[in-house]
Amino acid sequence: MKHVTILVPKGNANLSSITGSHEILTSANAYWRKQGNKPRLEVTLASTESELKLDAGFVTVHPIHIQTIQKTDLLIIPSAPYSAQLIRENEAMIGWIREQYLGGAEIASMCTGAFLLAATGLMDGRMCSTHWSAEASFRQLFPKIKLQADKLITAEKGIYTNGGAYSFLNLILFLVEKYFDRQTAIYCSKLFQIDMERSSQSPFFIFQAQKNHGDSLIEQAQTYIEEHLSGKISFEELAAELAISRRNFDRRFIKATGNTPVEYLQRVKIEVAKKSLEKGRKSIFEVMEEVGYSDDKAFREVFRKITSLSPLEYRAKYNRGATSA
Repeated sequence: MKHVTILVPKGNANLSSITGSHEILTSANAYWRKQGNKPRLEVTLASTESELKLDAGFVTVHPIHIQTIQKTDLLIIPSAPYSAQLIRENEAMIGWIREQYLGGAEIASMCTGAFLLAATGLMDGRMCSTHWSAEASFRQLFPKIKLQADKLITAEKGIYTNGGAYSFLNLILFLVEKYFDRQTAIYCSKLFQIDMERSSQSPFFIFQAQKNHGDSLIEQAQTYIEEHLSGKISFEELAAELAISRRNFDRRFIKATGNTPVEYLQRVKIEVAKKSLEKGRKSIFEVMEEVGYSDDKAFREVFRKITSLSPLEYRAKYNRGATSA
């Protein structure tokens, strides 16, 4: 039998990712036993505290202490609102997570639980996902980690991460299939009505202009880009206007925003296009021209690259009133 530890960190951890993980895993175990098998998992909640209040104090949980667990097979780190205090308050838990992994345990982090996972140092040089809204903060704090913010799930060397919010349900199904079998995962998918086919969180991205970096020159460049979406932008000319070489401009832009100037321009254009497709009745060609694309093929390729959907698919998903192409 495998031992699963769902951690409850200090700092108002997300209750749904704790209770949801517990419920699905125990339901998988019950289904597995009904098929005539022995129990596959033992699931416990653990923390450095004997009592924690969650959801603004509405719910109280009583986990066992992590030091009473000598060895576990799978650690689950739930989502928790990130702050520097979150890391400070959970230093003992972070060290324990690292020890358990080095002792053979696997780890699954959910949403912004990736910040606690990253603080262990285990993810340096490895792939990781987290909520799209935390992308800029995560990249700034943990530059050695290969953040894959578009991925719904990443898996590398016994460490599993997922994207934002309720996409933790897809990670739990992934773990059910790994620890039980495909049929049990399908059963849980049907029981809890979770779409098993999701593989990306890109359709749910809301691109945020990263302007809290403190580089005033790059902020000027960002503002210029955002105000000239419908025209052709020459980054050579923009760099010259800002009295900086193109090479240094690119370097500073990437350091400040996490994107090259071209990537930033594409993301801003596509975010504006997404909003037009969601709210209005403009045709896809009108939206394409509105954000400065004259090549239909190029627009569709960039749109799919960023959202994982075609413009037509995106509009069908988020705008019920629009019918024209």
